[in-house]
Amino acid sequence: MPKVSDLPPRPVEERRSWLSGAPPPRWVRVLPPALVVAICAATLVSRDPLDVGFLLGAIPPLAVLSYGPLATALLGAVVIALLHIPAFQLDRPGDADLLTIVFVSVLSVFVSFVRSRRDAQLSLERTVAEAAQRAVVPPLPERVGAVRCAGLYRAAQRGTLVGGDFFDVRDGPFGVRVVMGDVQGHGLSAVSTVASLLGAFREAVLDRPDLAGVAGRLDRRLLVDSADTRHAELFATAALLEFSADALDVRVVVCGNPPPLLLRGARATELEVSPWTPLGLGLADAGAIEACRVSLRPDDRLFLASDGVVEARDGGGAFYPLADRLAAFADEEAAALPARVWADLVRFCPDVADDVTMLVLAPSPPTAP
Repeated sequence: MPKVSDLPPRPVEERRSWLSGAPPPRWVRVLPPALVVAICAATLVSRDPLDVGFLLGAIPPLAVLSYGPLATALLGAVVIALLHIPAFQLDRPGDADLLTIVFVSVLSVFVSFVRSRRDAQLSLERTVAEAAQRAVVPPLPERVGAVRCAGLYRAAQRGTLVGGDFFDVRDGPFGVRVVMGDVQGHGLSAVSTVASLLGAFREAVLDRPDLAGVAGRLDRRLLVDSADTRHAELFATAALLEFSADALDVRVVVCGNPPPLLLRGARATELEVSPWTPLGLGLADAGAIEACRVSLRPDDRLFLASDGVVEARDGGGAFYPLADRLAAFADEEAAALPARVWADLVRFCPDVADDVTMLVLAPSPPTAP
């Protein structure tokens, strides 16, 4: 079975351009030496002197984009040396022109030194930030208890791994439990709320015997977090699931979140569950939350999606038809299904502006000896 990756190892690099801090592409690194070779070849082939010596002055600044101070200094030295080789006849520069190129070369070395130091610092800070974000939402294992898992997470804010969506799959004394939700807002402003809710969920998995009690714990967590902030209006939508020991029986609680879809054969249908209010309104302690019980078959799959998927629209304003697309992808393996839906979603709505989370859960009962 393919390796599952809910948080791909290169999501940030894929979404950053080289002008925004990513490593420069190969052509940027090749350009300075290629320009030197091209100028030398052109002057040697031409019978008459070519007025192209001014191009040499652009080589040290171009080297700053991708080379360190030592390589930039070496390219600057090559430029100055070429101006003194009679065979190239590069305009026979005067003292003023030569001093200008020397000054540009020295300045380029200094700028390259500063850029290299800043790149190293930014790389360290980015590594720390990614480690902190992965600690909030760690990679999803491909199997938890008797449940096979596959997921995909794309944060709306560029350069981040975590946004306003959250999910987790945990095994505990009361079975495998799953949460997927969406807090108010998105981006970095919602990360602290996500971390708080996931911490509450991981604790509730261990000591709350019923799924409604887990929802109540998350609701209370949001109330406590917003108690000291006037008009905080802090809330979150969530879907919670609890699998039996053989994973062929699941209980579902939906608090303002889109209900899970059951993919059975070539059909994708929305589970009929009793919806409840979003978390954070103080209503989950009333004991009125009803958990819907669903019997599964070994080949069934449950597909959970955040608002970023079901509310995505195309240019004409039509919503993404998730159920229909899932039915069309019924032959896909569970591990490949989130990536397939994501690729289709991007074609349907190229400008996805919200956090996108998908989770596929498939029962995998242990084989009897």
